[in-house]
Amino acid sequence: MRTVRDDDGHRYLLLKQSSDSSLVRDPETGDERHVPNDDLEPADGEAPLDALASAVPEPARRVVTACHDDWHLGLLVDLSERGPLAAREMLGAYDTCESDLLGGVTELRAAGLVEEATVNGERGYRLTETGKDGIDALRQN
Repeated sequence: MRTVRDDDGHRYLLLKQSSDSSLVRDPETGDERHVPNDDLEPADGEAPLDALASAVPEPARRVVTACHDDWHLGLLVDLSERGPLAAREMLGAYDTCESDLLGGVTELRAAGLVEEATVNGERGYRLTETGKDGIDALRQN
């Protein structure tokens, strides 16, 4: 499987190629169709598996990429359900040490999923719009 582009710049996965046309699949929709070979060119530097990943909404891909452990995902779910939360409340609610919690929050902030917030006059955290969208997309399936 190779990644190709048509004359309009739309990306496809090349499934089969004959002398006149190629069977291609739209990686985002899964639709397959035949396209004249003259209308296609290689999409250099674009791996087929990366193209297939585009079928998953970007916020959900970001959550999957950023969550190295289940508790990272659990933290995002908790912030989705109860957030924003004060850092002190989070430390008391979770079975994790302060350095691990703050390290995880820092990674999630770097991924653009969590941001600082003031909660009842204390430092805390809430989901960003991308974080909310990512958790919502994962929960729909």
